[in-house]
Amino acid sequence: MASGLDIALSVALGIGLATAVGFRVFLPLLVVSAAAYTGHLALTSNFLWLGSLPAFLMLSVAAVVEVLAYYIPAVDNLLDVIATPVALIAGVLVSAAVMTDLPPIVKWTTAVIAGGGAAGLTQAMTTLLRAKSLAFTAGLGNPAISTAETGSALLISVIALTAPPVALAIAIVLGWLAVRGFRKLVRRRKNL
Repeated sequence: MASGLDIALSVALGIGLATAVGFRVFLPLLVVSAAAYTGHLALTSNFLWLGSLPAFLMLSVAAVVEVLAYYIPAVDNLLDVIATPVALIAGVLVSAAVMTDLPPIVKWTTAVIAGGGAAGLTQAMTTLLRAKSLAFTAGLGNPAISTAETGSALLISVIALTAPPVALAIAIVLGWLAVRGFRKLVRRRKNL
């Protein structure tokens, strides 16, 4: 039986990874797959496949394609439309995969609300940022945003694996910034 601290760390890990998924869908999943494949991360029994060599290879290809596609003008904005629902689903799944020793109803409820919520807020924030970049720089600023998003996805994934409470703190700050930004946007639209 896991201790309360172990459970809290696995929840923090799941939320941190879900936050990273909001920046890039496949890169955090690749990090999880690599960590599980090398024996550095325990996955719940339903997600052991994520630590297999075939999953690692498929996620490697998907991550490279995703990262490179965000550098293609117009494709990056199209990917944001596609990535939003995919990020929600991936955030739920990656959270559930690492939340060990929780009863299924608690694990899935937490994964859907916290994991999906963290991924969704992060993805929405990056989508708005890319749209602003498109409007103000005619898309010339989008490669810099893509680089920052890729770096953030990788960094937060590694932090989540090595220091889950820090990743949780990052998720909370990013969530707060996203909510604050959305409120500001709504107020501006009301004033128009």
